[in-house]
Amino acid sequence: MPTFSQRQVLQLISWVIIFGGLLLVIPLRLLPSLLAGLLVFELVNMLTPQLQRLIEGRRARWLAVALLGTLVVSVLTLIFAGAFSFLLHEAENPGASLDKFMGVVDRARGQLPPFIDAYLPASAAEFRVAIGEWVSKHLSDLQLVGKDAAHMFVTLLIGMVLGAIIALQRVPDVTKRKPLAAALFDRLHLLVQAFRNIVFAQIKISLLNTFFTGIFLAVVLPMFGIKLPLTKTLIVLTFLLGLLPVIGNLMSNTLITIVGLSLSIWVAVAALGYLIFIHKLEYFLNARIVGGQISAKSWELLLAMLVFEAAFGLPGVVAGPIYYAYLKSELKQVGMV
Repeated sequence: MPTFSQRQVLQLISWVIIFGGLLLVIPLRLLPSLLAGLLVFELVNMLTPQLQRLIEGRRARWLAVALLGTLVVSVLTLIFAGAFSFLLHEAENPGASLDKFMGVVDRARGQLPPFIDAYLPASAAEFRVAIGEWVSKHLSDLQLVGKDAAHMFVTLLIGMVLGAIIALQRVPDVTKRKPLAAALFDRLHLLVQAFRNIVFAQIKISLLNTFFTGIFLAVVLPMFGIKLPLTKTLIVLTFLLGLLPVIGNLMSNTLITIVGLSLSIWVAVAALGYLIFIHKLEYFLNARIVGGQISAKSWELLLAMLVFEAAFGLPGVVAGPIYYAYLKSELKQVGMV
């Protein structure tokens, strides 16, 4: 019967704790908090060496946290200010947004097949009634969506705060750590490394996505005499939203399709078709880029995303590459792969 040393036993215990915690994070809906905390922790560690050229000691780390905090507060302020401005505009001009939407619908009527045209509202009043009926019918679902969104927002903020607090802690001397604490620290170090690799890969993916989208919006469409409104804004948003795995592409595609719909239904269809084709191609390029960061084959990551999506849904697609990268780094450390 094989015997295990104390070090091996502690390593096994630390694996159970970390992997068990990572698997519990998804059903407990704490994945946004975990990712936000890891991101802030990494950003503080990346900014600190740059700031230490200007400020000595731990004040550089505090300054990094202050800069990130200012950035987060500024972004949230802009979001809330934009939402308040929109609501104020709607209060002063009730129905203005609905009238604009009906203008788009009216322009699309002559370009749509008759069987689709029959489902379009005939007037703004009819559309308003239809919206009211839909909201009444799905009120409980909307309340649940609102509750989930609020929960995610709060957990994101808590994760950011925790990431900043942990980044400000002094790292204890390796020789002074207790055995289990040292084993857990090793596990967490590999997890942070895996997260960093995936994040840098996601930045490359977002740049690639923005490049292809920019070619379509700024080159291909103008070649056919089509000038899409807000082209520059859409390109910037494509990059920023592309930093969010999976859901970011869906959001940017929706925005581009809606703006295309303001010109004609066929522009919207062409934009949506192009974006779907590009993202299907990028799905495999993504696996290759991420695989290059963590020394994994494309099929490995595709399989990991497939399994995690089947087990946990959309959050599993986001967590899959990170968890697999961490698993592979653990296996590499013990010489198993």
